[in-house]
Amino acid sequence: MSDPVFLVDALPDGGAFTLDGPEGHHAADVQRLQPGETLLLADGAGGVASARVVHAERGLLRLEVLDRRTLPDPDPKLTVVQALPKGDRGERAVQMLTEIGVDEVIPWAASRSIVQWKGPRGDKARAKWEATAREASKQARRAHLAHVAELHTTKQLVQRLRQAAQVLVLHEEATLPLSRVDLAATGEIALVIGPEGSISPDELAALGEFGEPVRLGDTVLRTSTAGPAALAVLQARLGRW
Repeated sequence: MSDPVFLVDALPDGGAFTLDGPEGHHAADVQRLQPGETLLLADGAGGVASARVVHAERGLLRLEVLDRRTLPDPDPKLTVVQALPKGDRGERAVQMLTEIGVDEVIPWAASRSIVQWKGPRGDKARAKWEATAREASKQARRAHLAHVAELHTTKQLVQRLRQAAQVLVLHEEATLPLSRVDLAATGEIALVIGPEGSISPDELAALGEFGEPVRLGDTVLRTSTAGPAALAVLQARLGRW
């Protein structure tokens, strides 16, 4: 099994490091790492350091830093626009997307989304998505944390997607399979996933500037599973899987 990952604000610049705080508690008290065992420290932006435990006590580990390295940003970057689903399906989608390898998740207030993020309740919901992405990034031993963007309206989303090298809008009535689309070799590839009630005609027209929509298959998936399924297709087609 690969070494567990613990997140730090910055990688240590010396040969010794004390892992404390919430990450130290998890390492020392939950995972119960002992002297001689190894782990990885990650800054969430590609920086990784291998370290060995030299001393363990309640709430912290004292470490010997063995090496440091910086992993390049993924290219192409993979972004998923996730329309707000009901219940806890949004958090499940973020968890799966992060484990599969999404780089950014953009929450989308689609016109047919049942759930709405407004005021403190919306801030709390987005914070849950962020916490889910953070924990799933650690679980997947990722050097780069998955980022959760601010909530986007359709107008904001169209503006944002103009930055992408390629935008793929999933729609059940599309005829072009995702498996046959020519993919951008660099930049950002963005997948757009609609809500339970599907993307509205007006939204589909607004997103039409990015090309014709695509489909996954003959069956209709839930909004919380369509994104992970499509992302897995992209990972395989890009040769990462």
